[in-house]
This record gives sequence, structure tokens and C-alpha cells, in this order.
Amino acid sequence: MKQKFHYLSSTFLLHPRNYSKAETMRGTSVLSWILIICLSQVAVRSQYYSDTVPYHPRPVVVTNLHFYMHEFTGTTAVVLTQANITSNNSSVPFATLVAINDPLRTGPEPDSELIGNYIDFEFNTGKFNGSSLSVFSRGEAGLAVVGGRGQFAMATGTALFNPILINATNVIMEFNFTVIHY
Repeated sequence: MKQKFHYLSSTFLLHPRNYSKAETMRGTSVLSWILIICLSQVAVRSQYYSDTVPYHPRPVVVTNLHFYMHEFTGTTAVVLTQANITSNNSSVPFATLVAINDPLRTGPEPDSELIGNYIDFEFNTGKFNGSSLSVFSRGEAGLAVVGGRGQFAMATGTALFNPILINATNVIMEFNFTVIHY
């Protein structure tokens, strides 16, 4: 008498036959249980979790920063590419890609002490050397501090800016940051 079920047989693969509904259900049930057992073993044997340790939060630090951003068109802000749109009359046209490396200085004078660079508000001298602040804005008068790195890891806060000088070739902005970090 021939066997009805050949799971690993080449005969089963090459010559399928019509199995009864009960035989199909039994095979599906067996495969389902094998899959459940295998998956439960993966979860039991994996080490993606660790023992619970007590949480000791670091104290919250509030830092106030005051500095100036200097932008010189053609030197610290360079247009890389721009869409060919004939009816675009804004000062910063839509679909313009600009590379920015604006210096951050301690004062509004162009020769005041250099403390970092802008777009990510990166500090490369002084107490916050190697740290940076990430900001977000929707074009309003203030910026939201949404993170950072180095000493400003997990930072939040606000940044208010005040235009000191804006003309065709230069922009000087005063920034006052209030940063909450750990």
C-alpha cells in the first residue's frame, strides 16, 4: 500500500495528488505548530533585553548662549544649483540648493572671536568644543532646539534671533539661546 503523505518525497513534489480536506488541515496544523515552537525558541534564546537597572537621571542644566552669525554671500553661502523658473522673484527662490558655512562669532564685528559654524550651530572652541545644537523653524521669529550632540545631547529649548545687518551681500544675526540639557 502506498503512503498518502510524502512530505520530503520527490514524488510529492513532482506528482501532486488531491488530498482530502482533513489531510490538508492536518498538514497545515502540524506546520503551524512547528512554526510556533521555532518562533518561541527564538524569543527565549535571544538576548535583546537586559536586567533592569535603577534609573539615576542626571541633573538638568540650563545654558544661555549669546552669539552672532555672519553670512557673506559668495563666501559663506554659495548657490550650488537653481531650478530654471522664469517667474521667480524672491530673494531665495524656490528650488535653490545653497551650501552654507556661516561663522558664529562672539560679536557683530567681522573680526570678533570665531566660536563655531552655522547650520547645525556647531561649537569648535571654548567650553562647548565639539558640541552642537540642532534647530527647527517654520519661518517664525524663533527657533526650536530639537536636539544636539556632545554636551548638548538630548537638548531642548528655544533660540531667538535679531537681524543686526541685512543687505545684498552680508547678513549678521544676533542669537540668544536658552538650552535645557543634561
